[in-house]
Amino acid sequence: MSHTPFKICGVKTHDVLDASVAAGAAHIGFNFFPPSPRAVDPAQAAPLIARVPAHVGRVAVLVAPDDELVAAVVAAGITILQFHDVSAQRLAELKSRHNLPVWLAAGVRTRADIATAEREAGPADLLLLDAKAPNNAPLPGGNGLAFDWRLLIEGRPGRAFGLAGGLRIETVADAIRLVAPALVDVASGVEEGAGVKSVNKIMAFASAVRAA
Repeated sequence: MSHTPFKICGVKTHDVLDASVAAGAAHIGFNFFPPSPRAVDPAQAAPLIARVPAHVGRVAVLVAPDDELVAAVVAAGITILQFHDVSAQRLAELKSRHNLPVWLAAGVRTRADIATAEREAGPADLLLLDAKAPNNAPLPGGNGLAFDWRLLIEGRPGRAFGLAGGLRIETVADAIRLVAPALVDVASGVEEGAGVKSVNKIMAFASAVRAA
């Protein structure tokens, strides 16, 4: 029986990378936003990216990046570009330039936020719905917060969407059953502390996804 694909996001070490692959992750996320406790730079990420098997997506998490950073992560071997805080026009430009799939991550608090995100997604191959960050939060995502997934029952986007934000071992199966996303994305939900992943939690998260 097939299960919902999942992404382990904010991977920084070989052991966590290997555990994520062994657990069956469809995608590994590498965070290139310096304020994040999960951040790596392209030079640090390159040997990790090279270790990812060909069948697993290598996703760059980028927040309003400049052209130089996008080019650097592509050169490091990234296969999917995930953007926060970019316009549909910028998304189209980068997708065309690098000829890679692009995802748009968007914050959600209300049903209107879902509709806005869908309009702004433009040519995105996936709309990744995350909890809207609190005012003045330093990070646009990865804050361990969930939005009310019931908003997606009536306000479901008319395109492929992934679910992020506050997913945990105890809740991911319920989220999958409730809204049937194309992907679930976890960062803080499999961590012992900020930016420190737990191999045991990764394995438990994968089991919970399969149980759904």
